[in-house]
Amino acid sequence: MRDLKIVFMGTPGFAVGVLQKLVTEGKNIVGVITSPDKPAGRGRKLKQSDVKTYAVSQNLKLLQPSNLKEEYFLKELAALNANLQIVVAFRMLPKAVWNMPNYGTFNLHASLLPQYRGAAPINWAIINRELKTGVSTFFIDDKIDTGEIILKEAVIIKERETFGSLHDVLMNTGAHLVIKTVELIERSEENLKKQIINEVLKNAPKLKKENTKIDWNRPVKEIDSFIRGLNPYPAAWCTMINSKEESTVKIYNCNYVIEKHTFKNGTIISSKKELKVSASNGYLTIHEMQLAGKRKMDIKSLLNGFTFDENSKMM
Repeated sequence: MRDLKIVFMGTPGFAVGVLQKLVTEGKNIVGVITSPDKPAGRGRKLKQSDVKTYAVSQNLKLLQPSNLKEEYFLKELAALNANLQIVVAFRMLPKAVWNMPNYGTFNLHASLLPQYRGAAPINWAIINRELKTGVSTFFIDDKIDTGEIILKEAVIIKERETFGSLHDVLMNTGAHLVIKTVELIERSEENLKKQIINEVLKNAPKLKKENTKIDWNRPVKEIDSFIRGLNPYPAAWCTMINSKEESTVKIYNCNYVIEKHTFKNGTIISSKKELKVSASNGYLTIHEMQLAGKRKMDIKSLLNGFTFDENSKMM
C-alpha cells in the first residue's frame, strides 16, 4: 500500500463536496490550494472561496497563489511534500505544478470524457438536452481534459433537471468516484485508458454574456433547456422592452407549450396570474424571473406590482 500525502486544488462549492468526502474518509490532506479572495457584491468586500471556508474550518494548510508559475509558490508547494494532487473545478495548471508529485495529479471532470471537455460541462449537457452525463477522473497532461482516464460513472439526466439539481447529483457522485480513484492509487491498481474519440465531440466552453442570451427565434423546447441549463447560475438573460424602456432581465424557471400562433417571436402576453413569451413554435410560460435592479421573484408576486404594456417584448 502506498502512503499517500495529498494536495487538493479547487475553488467553488462543487469542489467542497469532494474535499469534505476526502476528509471524512480519513485521507491525508497535507495542503489545500484555492483562489485568492476576490471583491464581490455591491460593497466590493473581499469574498473567500467556498473551498477556503471549508479548509479553514478543518484547520487544513492553505495556499492562495495568484500566479501558479511563481517561484515562491512552487517552493511552498514542494515543501508540502505531497505525492498525489487532486484537482476539482480549479484553473489550468502549469507542468511545473501537475508534474510535481510522484504519483501524479488527477482531475475530477463533470462529464463522461472525452465528451464535454471545457469549463461548463454540467450546463451544456442540459442545454443540449442530453439523456445522460457523468463524472470522470483522469491524470492531467499538457492539454485540457485530454489525459488518460482512471474511472468514469454515468448519471441519468432527469426530464426537468436544472444546472443546480444536476450539479448536486454530480458533486456527490464525483466525491465517491474520487475516493475510489484514491484507493486504486493507494493499491497501485490504476488501469488507465486513453481517451478514444469515435464520435463527434461536444465541447463545454466557458459561460459568458454572449453565450447565455436567450434567442427567442429558437423552438420553445430549446429555449426551455437553455434556461434550465443556466438556472440558477449564471442565469439566462435577454433584453426586455416595456413602456418604450429597455432593460435586462434574467429568467430562471419556466415551462413551455408547443402551439401555433400569430405573434412575433418574443411577444409578451400577460394576465394577472400568467406571463408568456412567444417563440417560433409555441410559448414559454415564465415562473420565475429577475427584473433589472430587483431581486428574483416568482411571477405571481412580480405581476402584483409590475405592469407589462400591450407592446412589451423580449429581444
